Amino acid sequence: MDPIAYVNGSFVPLAEAKVSILDRGFLFADGIYEVSAVLDGKLVDNASHLARLERSVGEISLALPETLSRIVEIQRELIARNQLVSGLVYIEVTRGADVGRDFAFPKGVKPTLVMFTSVKDIINAPSASTGIGVITVPDIRWARRDIKSVALLAQVLAKQAAAEAGAGEAWMIEDGKVTEGGSSSAFILTQDDVLITRQNSSAILPGCTRKAVVALAEERQLRVEERPFTVEEALAAKEAFITSASSFVQAVVAIDGKSVANGRPGPMAARLREIYIEFARATAQ
Repeated sequence: MDPIAYVNGSFVPLAEAKVSILDRGFLFADGIYEVSAVLDGKLVDNASHLARLERSVGEISLALPETLSRIVEIQRELIARNQLVSGLVYIEVTRGADVGRDFAFPKGVKPTLVMFTSVKDIINAPSASTGIGVITVPDIRWARRDIKSVALLAQVLAKQAAAEAGAGEAWMIEDGKVTEGGSSSAFILTQDDVLITRQNSSAILPGCTRKAVVALAEERQLRVEERPFTVEEALAAKEAFITSASSFVQAVVAIDGKSVANGRPGPMAARLREIYIEFARATAQ
């Protein structure tokens, strides 16, 4: 079956999905994106992702071309048309295509909305049992990282460096502290059993999975502290892990080639992964 995408009001074969070369997402990275996980054919924590989408477009004065309820309908239609059981739904909104290339916002141009799905077995990913290594790279991104912009070149370079090093993720470093991963939020578990993750600000993207994991941990009376941490703290920690819509909770077993604890996934990351999957399945719609 050929995958089906959605482009500006139409469901089309993915191979035929096209936007103008004058689209501002292509020319200026003038757009916002979101990614929601799918389990058992249902959307996971989707309201949180759409709330972040709505906030991000608002931060750059970009109007959504469809209501949030209509976007949910399109997501579900794509899941059905693609017979997606486990994977991801990608959404991108750009400021649209003008008649030329001018930096200032064009007038009278309708925003572009494109969506598509991808298959991924998030639950049974091999790295869920083995853990991943991360490398550290300088955080060279712009100052508004809380906006989920399609301008991802810094993250592309970070993830490419990780791939070349045989690592599963890159942790970005600013002023000696970890900000976040190339496409994930970063956590450590201290020796006195405190979960540490950086507080939300313009320095990081407010991760939807991060938010849910923090809430689930606190519901179970786990101690959570939101503050920056150093690589040295991470290497001295009991455990380290990342969270994201595409990996849920994923143990980090090495940083820059140095083992975290015994170099194997720890019980806290494993338990939080189980708890998050239970939450995802119970609340997916």
